[in-house]
Amino acid sequence: MEHGAQESRRFRAERRRARRLYIIRPELLPNPRINTPWQALYHSQSDRAFITTMGFDVAAFNAILRDGFEDAWNTTPIPRSDVPSTAVPRLTCRSLDAAGALGLILHYLNSTILDVSLVEIFALIPTTVSRYISFAMDILLATLERMPAAQIKWLKDGQFELNNNLILARHPLLDGAFGSVDGLKLPVQVSIDQEIENATYNGWLHDHFISNILAFSAQGEIIAARINAPGSWHDSRVARPIYEKLLNDTPDGFYLVADTAFPQGTDAIHGKIKASIKQGTRLPRDACERDAMMAFDRQLLSYRQTAEWGMRTMQGSFGRLRVPLPIRYGPIRKTLLEVCMRLFNLRARTVGHNQIRTVYMPIWRHDEEQERLWQRFEDVLFSDQQRNDRVARFHNSIFVEE
Repeated sequence: MEHGAQESRRFRAERRRARRLYIIRPELLPNPRINTPWQALYHSQSDRAFITTMGFDVAAFNAILRDGFEDAWNTTPIPRSDVPSTAVPRLTCRSLDAAGALGLILHYLNSTILDVSLVEIFALIPTTVSRYISFAMDILLATLERMPAAQIKWLKDGQFELNNNLILARHPLLDGAFGSVDGLKLPVQVSIDQEIENATYNGWLHDHFISNILAFSAQGEIIAARINAPGSWHDSRVARPIYEKLLNDTPDGFYLVADTAFPQGTDAIHGKIKASIKQGTRLPRDACERDAMMAFDRQLLSYRQTAEWGMRTMQGSFGRLRVPLPIRYGPIRKTLLEVCMRLFNLRARTVGHNQIRTVYMPIWRHDEEQERLWQRFEDVLFSDQQRNDRVARFHNSIFVEE
């Protein structure tokens, strides 16, 4: 009878094992710090490889490490239920060093690849990947909050005129414009809680979303952001903090450019958000007035495209935002969104891969290539959003070459 019980347990264990479709330690490379795909990428010190997989060149990657990430990784214990928060980190027992942890979180944010691909790239078991991503995300946010190049700040004093001058160089009728604003709907998982499900459901788009409002300067930087609002909220409700910035912190005569569908706020900020003419608007009878009105409208419409560029660049750069965001953990979702926003600014100011900045900043060459970018931006951007994720394609190419 005892033998039969042992056989029964063995049979059940084998049946469970057949259904457990995850990778275990013996099936991976023996040492996550030696000869892994990540180690090959990191030791190459190639700007092309770093930008393709993580969105930053080598110098910007090292700046994040140097400005606090490495120190925090080396001095902060990884949260665990069986380890006190005051414990001394045992760095020799960690599978990744600080550079590896930063590489892991940037791979995660910049791609849509599944965790199993990260398991293979970094030679970590799934539970370690999950724990390291969560821990590194918090460290990265704390680091970015201290980095000047990652700040999200409203313009001050002469910065309004500086940005307006950049716009006037291409759109001479937009006197006073200093940036653009628009809403960004990001997909989110469906909650089993009826109230949360209703809050995130957008009846206009017939799906579940998280609402965000972003304002971009002519230099291609995010200057204001309202993130992580329920998808059912109207943009006018989400944008209230930005309305307050326009009312209290914006000089008279300056304004943001928006889409016709974007709410332009209350009478208190009348004229501080301008949009192109809506369909059905009555035009002046006088031909000269009508021509002037249409010329101004065409330039508004042209510059408004920069908000679309910013939104698409955000989702094109950070593939994780194209995957439905977690619905159960609001603070984690907010952290992920804020990290992406700050990384967006850091990338614009250091690496320079930003379409708004490319067109409007005078430090770039004014030639046919720039004009092509202006006219065919959508084709350029969505080359990064093909069905096969660019990070996965990069690592697949490494495996093929080897």
